[in-house]
Amino acid sequence: MSARYQVTGTTAVEISASIESGIRTAALPPGSALPPVRALATELAVSPATVARAYQELRQRGLVATAGRHGTRVRSRPPVAASRAALAPPRAPGLRDLAAGEPDPGLLPPLGPHLAALAADAGPPVSYSGAGVLPELAEAARARLAADGVPAGELTLTGGALDGIERLLGAHLRPGDAVAVEDPGWANLLDLVAALGLRPIGVPVDDEGPVLAGVAAALAAGARALIVTSRAQNPTGAAVSAARAAALRELLADRPDLLLIEDDHAAELARVPLHPLAGATPSWAFLRSASKPFGPDLRLAVLVGDETTVARVAGRTRVGAGWVSTVLQRLLLALWRDPAVAELVDRAADSYDRRRDALLVALAERGLSGQGRSGINVWLPVPDETSAVTALRDGGWSVAPGALYRIAGPPGLRITVSSLADADIGPLADAVARAVRPPRPTGFTA
Repeated sequence: MSARYQVTGTTAVEISASIESGIRTAALPPGSALPPVRALATELAVSPATVARAYQELRQRGLVATAGRHGTRVRSRPPVAASRAALAPPRAPGLRDLAAGEPDPGLLPPLGPHLAALAADAGPPVSYSGAGVLPELAEAARARLAADGVPAGELTLTGGALDGIERLLGAHLRPGDAVAVEDPGWANLLDLVAALGLRPIGVPVDDEGPVLAGVAAALAAGARALIVTSRAQNPTGAAVSAARAAALRELLADRPDLLLIEDDHAAELARVPLHPLAGATPSWAFLRSASKPFGPDLRLAVLVGDETTVARVAGRTRVGAGWVSTVLQRLLLALWRDPAVAELVDRAADSYDRRRDALLVALAERGLSGQGRSGINVWLPVPDETSAVTALRDGGWSVAPGALYRIAGPPGLRITVSSLADADIGPLADAVARAVRPPRPTGFTA
């Protein structure tokens, strides 16, 4: 913990508020260690139980995390507004950024022409009572999902995949409930689970998706929900295979109490076929967002599922945000209907596959085995994340440490390929090999 910040308070509420204030003002930046319970209790002249309650409240709200002998630390992205400088990871000038996890801006469709066309045909303003899911968008979405084997009777929209997952979990679960999540998995999702006061249970992932034994163990441990990434899993690139989907369906068939959530965030960018689990449990939802193929600013996801689940999400949206902007809906529909946009998305998918596969081959030629069956990321297991990230940074490359994505899984690196040129592959693979297996120091000889 920063030596400049002093926690104050004599009650659990006051202590937790003091720590939250430190996080909000960036006096306690992400990763800061909090004092041990007994040490802070002595400093504040309160009982250890009082400090423990304060830490528990902060953990339940997702502001801090406790990891055994590593103590209690501020989470990497706590759910409280702070200065942008405190939230942004440190970036050294001149580094090639392979840590962002974002699509190549040059392969995103231009929105200007479609926005201009919408402006020219805006029509009368939308009323509060008349807003909602546009019938023409719903019809087009159902057709696209049906082509991938996803049943799409009940449908609503959310402000992106993560917004949809938050609404689903909030409608079905309560703080303290257990959620089975992929490990390693999407950092934003792990942060959301913590912020909702839910208990994550990590499920190992291989190239074919969540490992069956891991899912079974999570269910036996009391998981009330299971979240699966259909394709382009972040950070490993896993994609649920036909065989894995069949095995998971069989495993989930006798779990009527389980909420099943599928996230197909890559959508049109994924070249591997979709093998959905939709309908494997009575309560299920399938999400497909627009951000990866069409641009991060398109905060819109199609959500389909069983009647009760979709009704809960739609009802909660109605009493909150109300609806997803019909301007965004019309924009997405125009993008879907434009053959030139479809061609550009196809070209982007080909480009990402080529770059990802080339990096995996180059790493294999240097004796390193990575994962990356689909998507824009490569996951590389390493003996030590800190030394590997540091060595790569010294060599001019910025990659993401696996700790951002792991619960209990082994260490690794996430390398985003979307900004790589063909000429970068060899030098990057060489740098990674040196970082993962640094040369042994030579000793003196007699």
